[in-house]
Amino acid sequence: MALLDKDGVRLTVDDTVATVTLTNPAKRNAQSPALWRALAEAGRSLPGSVRVVVLRGEGKSFSAGLDRQAFTPEGFEGEPSFLDLARGSEELLDATIAEYQEAFTWWRRNDIISVAAVQGHAIGAGFQLALACDLRVVADDVQFAMRETSLGLVPDLAGTQPLTALVGYARALEICATGRFVHAEEAERVGLANLVVPVDELDAAVQDLATALLAPPRDAVIETKALLRDATSRPYDTQRSAERAAQGRRLRDLAGLSD
Repeated sequence: MALLDKDGVRLTVDDTVATVTLTNPAKRNAQSPALWRALAEAGRSLPGSVRVVVLRGEGKSFSAGLDRQAFTPEGFEGEPSFLDLARGSEELLDATIAEYQEAFTWWRRNDIISVAAVQGHAIGAGFQLALACDLRVVADDVQFAMRETSLGLVPDLAGTQPLTALVGYARALEICATGRFVHAEEAERVGLANLVVPVDELDAAVQDLATALLAPPRDAVIETKALLRDATSRPYDTQRSAERAAQGRRLRDLAGLSD
């Protein structure tokens, strides 16, 4: 049963695994503010039992990026156009972009592991949505590209930090500044993809990964994810201290001594 099905987004839950599906294949799952609000709502709607969230797109493409209607004078019906936002106050523009970013920020919560199943085009906002997830399993026809700079814009949907963390500053800059395609072989080689599989094996590969992620005790996975997320931003000794504290909590819990 779908817990959410609106504005190009469907959320279904099967016990500990939730699936968020982009459902507009006719437009290659192009994105809009309404879709972003639906994605943020999907994150808020997750039952507490969910441990793994799979993100996928219907059709031949994961997401071809921002719907170009956003750049027309009329924009989307019922929404302020991007041109209107540009003419408004800096405070309004900042608040609006912050609202858009909410669709891209909840995927790295410590209590879940998110997996993007990516096929075909993942362009601009589509690339950033794939980057929002913890892990990426990609089909061998995948085409990543960050095209914002080519349009005179910047990537602003929370994608710059994970991209740089995955591939390093120099390669991230080159990918963004040129807007070129990154195909499956390179994506796996540079760390954008955890696994590359044939298109017709994508769903099965993601299912196998989800099963493996569910095998360890949940609290151990949560603590480990929290450690790894902060590892590169902490001094070495601070990270060692965090490891000790986390292990202490796990040992007390296993011994039945936790509060």
